[in-house]
Amino acid sequence: MDVAVVGMAAVLPGAPDLAAYRANLRAGVDAITDVPASRWDAEFYDPAAAKTRPGDRMYCRRGGFVDEVTFEPMRFGIMPMAVGDIEAEQLIALATAAAAIDDAGGPDSLGDRSKVGIVLGRGGYFNAGMSRFVDRVRTANQLVATLRELMPALSEEQLEEVRASFAARSGEMREESGIDLMVPNLVASRTANRLDLAGPAYTVDAACASSLIAVDHAVQDLASGRCDVVLAGGVHHCHDITFWSGFNLLGALSPSERIRPFHRGADGILIGEGTAIVVLKRLADVRDERVYAVIRGTGVAGDGRAASLMAPQSSGQVAAMRAAWAAAGIDPREPGSVGLVEAHGTATVAGDATELASLTEVFGPSAGGADIGIGSVKSMIGHAMPAAGAAGLIKAALAVHEGFLPPTLHCEDPHPAMAGTRFAPVTEAREWTGHGLRRAAVNAFGFGGINSHVVLEQAPTGGGSPAYLAASERSGAITHGASDASRSERVLLLAGADAAAIAVQLEAVDEVLLARDDAAAPPAGGPARLAIVNPDPKRLALARKVVAQGSGWRGRNEVWFSPAPLLADGGRIAFLFPGLEESFEPRVDDVAAHFGLPPVRAASGATLGRRGLELAGVGRLLHSALRALDLRPDVVAGHSIGEWSALIAAGAAPFEEFADSTRAFDAGPGVPDLVFGVIGGGASLAEGIIADLPDVVLSHDNCPHQSIICGTESSVAIALERLRERGVSGSVLAFRSGFHTPYLEPFLGPSREFIAGLTLRPQQVPLWSATTVAPYPEEPAEVRALLLRNLVEPVLFGPLIQRLYAEGVRAFVQVGTGSLPGFVEDVLDSAATPHLSISANAPKRTGLEQLRRVAAALWTEGAHPRFSRLSAGTEEPEPAPTRTPPPAARTGGGVPLRLGAPLVRLTATPDLTPGPIPARHAPPG
Repeated sequence: MDVAVVGMAAVLPGAPDLAAYRANLRAGVDAITDVPASRWDAEFYDPAAAKTRPGDRMYCRRGGFVDEVTFEPMRFGIMPMAVGDIEAEQLIALATAAAAIDDAGGPDSLGDRSKVGIVLGRGGYFNAGMSRFVDRVRTANQLVATLRELMPALSEEQLEEVRASFAARSGEMREESGIDLMVPNLVASRTANRLDLAGPAYTVDAACASSLIAVDHAVQDLASGRCDVVLAGGVHHCHDITFWSGFNLLGALSPSERIRPFHRGADGILIGEGTAIVVLKRLADVRDERVYAVIRGTGVAGDGRAASLMAPQSSGQVAAMRAAWAAAGIDPREPGSVGLVEAHGTATVAGDATELASLTEVFGPSAGGADIGIGSVKSMIGHAMPAAGAAGLIKAALAVHEGFLPPTLHCEDPHPAMAGTRFAPVTEAREWTGHGLRRAAVNAFGFGGINSHVVLEQAPTGGGSPAYLAASERSGAITHGASDASRSERVLLLAGADAAAIAVQLEAVDEVLLARDDAAAPPAGGPARLAIVNPDPKRLALARKVVAQGSGWRGRNEVWFSPAPLLADGGRIAFLFPGLEESFEPRVDDVAAHFGLPPVRAASGATLGRRGLELAGVGRLLHSALRALDLRPDVVAGHSIGEWSALIAAGAAPFEEFADSTRAFDAGPGVPDLVFGVIGGGASLAEGIIADLPDVVLSHDNCPHQSIICGTESSVAIALERLRERGVSGSVLAFRSGFHTPYLEPFLGPSREFIAGLTLRPQQVPLWSATTVAPYPEEPAEVRALLLRNLVEPVLFGPLIQRLYAEGVRAFVQVGTGSLPGFVEDVLDSAATPHLSISANAPKRTGLEQLRRVAAALWTEGAHPRFSRLSAGTEEPEPAPTRTPPPAARTGGGVPLRLGAPLVRLTATPDLTPGPIPARHAPPG
């Protein structure tokens, strides 16, 4: 699924905000410095002693450090006096997340807060806050115990004075300090709490791959529909001496105290820190937001069995990369497939060699020179551990967005393994040249053998997804899975004050009209409108006749014309979700691929329950695609078990819970000796035929010329014979079930259990019932009761259509494949009831082709679909909207956060007074 990066923020060495980070990337600023005195005592640095005391004497003292950060507690409803008790990284993450949201358009752009999540990569490291806590609780008492043994002359009063003095240097600990410091997830939970993000909020620990793993989780949450917006990234602010000691023992730190990714003489890492967070949305949901880059694919893989947990394995790295490119649907070996690789690039001997070998295997050998730039931001900021991948992701997103290649420092003499490959280090900033869309890849690999890879692609205009999709089509960079015919389909759209104005436009010569494709920029005029899909001379001739007649024409021979749009003056759109029919052949794979939506698993030959789940999946997919085209219903309803799909589309129940519900649907076939008989007449005819047959009931009132009865095989046969005697057609349907009849009642146990446990939510779109021919109730208990009634009472679809028309519905869109448009036509086939009835899926066309016709039909009736999201078109670039500066860039009222050693407390400005905590749904700040 394509995911848009719509907001970013960072606090990194030498960069208190995104603007500074961007400037540093362009300028190639080396933010590596000596360790500040506030982080650990200078006496720990002793290269000579480190050879014999590697546990507590360092041979390296340089790294990437975040300077003092100013935090505004009042903006987030935090008492200034409480700041000192909160782990600094939690407050930095909170401020950075708020800055990312500001960058994405502000809190109001988030939409439903229950669908906004946050996933942060964070290690379970011994950070400064925990170190203070341990010093106060354990080390102070260990010190006293040691002194008691070594200096028995000291009195208990003197020992207590030592203990209290030592503990006081770690700062006062309040009641919640312990939990605050010991629960890593609070870095996400506090952010969610203060910013009112009510979706999933959690941390992941995958060592140095953590933040890219968080991005992968975010993409999955967006793909599943669990979230509409996810903040993802990484947090790492730990320069505690114990953390350094571990790398010192491993010999992983650079003896030369320079971090030189992919340099011939690279000899180790330098430790960095930082927080980097991105705001992600489904590309199909993007409207006017700036899009920094599009995530085309993510991949995650492990190393499996290896000789050492510390040794990188090429096999796992290769698997992660290939998974990401497969998800993107792009061959990385193709020339021009990628222009930049933001590598893991730790600058260790084994790490760089293994990564280069993995990249060469995935991207293929050189075909006459290096065509891919490679680098690592670690050369500028050090290794930010769990936040490293997010720092690299933001670097790569800026690169594809702005069209520049940022430099990697200290790689004047490239690693010998780079010779003869497609890769060359970017040693100085330069413009990104070349044809087609800019594309970058980002690596992050973690200790223990966890590997992640992300494929980023340029959003050409810097705007939303329509321009992205159109430009991607033009460049051939995206393969949607649609047929060549679908991609080449054109749409002629004409608008005018009346039919006469349209007729004037049609006076143009055929060659001019046939050359037009108005998908990228549909005319905004009206009210009269004409649409022709794939115009040719015959269709133009038909269109001229239709317009001359001046009456509506809705779809025959690919022509739609409306002199007075049905959706004007309050006309409404209904999405109708079909039930299962004997012939169920949806064509939706190309739709899923095009819009980056979860594919639907076919259930051919499976149980009725599995087919019902497939039906719900098709409805969900097409509903999402229609919404991506800006086609949204005013009302939703369903036919038979399609009412469950309508329930999902209304937002009243989660699709995910239906995956385990097939047992409820499969109860029906357990009803013995029942058959359905379809009748070529309405409900009144059917009821007259079966009036004296006690074991037959009406199950479906579909339209004036179709109804369905259900009963024992012998009695249904009698009813059908009576029809034939009257010259009315009728036949027995192939599938057997007791749905929509009282015969199902004794078999409802699984259905009752499922419905009782189903999560119900308030309707986001009005949902109507074909059981009651009325809107669904709001109370959960009443909804559950109606869902059970739907299973045992007849489907009154014909009466429902009549009622919806009376309520102002004029356009009926079948969200799936089936017979509903025909039913609607039969019910409303009268000059007195002008209406549009069309299916969003048809067996004889690809999914995208049929969606194009739905868009054309609704456009003529006054809707405003985004045709450009279906086919290649052109849109003018929109300037990036002005953004609110991130909190770090503001002045006044701040609390300095010192990311220091255990002996340094966070301090609060004394003249700040507490303020009220914002209401739950009030935007922060």
